[in-house]
Amino acid sequence: MLSLLYQEGPSTEGIFRRSGSAKTCKELKEKLDSGAEVDLACESIFVTASLFKDFLRNIPGSILSSQLCDKWVSVMDQGNNEEKIKSIQRLIEQLPRANVVLLRYIFGVLHGIEMRSEENQMNAFNLAICIAPSLLWPPVSSTPDVESEFTKKISSLVQFLTENCCRIFGEEITSLFGEI
Repeated sequence: MLSLLYQEGPSTEGIFRRSGSAKTCKELKEKLDSGAEVDLACESIFVTASLFKDFLRNIPGSILSSQLCDKWVSVMDQGNNEEKIKSIQRLIEQLPRANVVLLRYIFGVLHGIEMRSEENQMNAFNLAICIAPSLLWPPVSSTPDVESEFTKKISSLVQFLTENCCRIFGEEITSLFGEI
């Protein structure tokens, strides 16, 4: 999925914003869940993007860990960018290794898409609005006002992560997928 999003996402206007066919997504998710072979290259890239966001939303406790939720939310309230980057790196060190590896690939994809935002209309802000709710959610349900404020803070964090991913994850993030 990520390889396809890396290949096609940068040249696709509204990637992650437009939804794939709900029926197709449901059918493909059922096939994937059953272990069946699925050739996503034959599907709309919007279906792949929708399936990927669904996959992220189904990671128990979220990829950024709901246990660290308060710490993630408070990162953007810290001083300058250097302090924010150091805080983010400390939080990343507390995540399971599998989460960190997946995050690196996710932000490698988002970086590639953002680099061509003139073409795809998906700058870091737009990407964050679409992806943030799939990366972290509060451990308990709350009022709509609290959830709205939470979503704004997490979107701001994901925008910052996207814009600074090379400094946070290392320059090699731009070549994780090799020459595709």
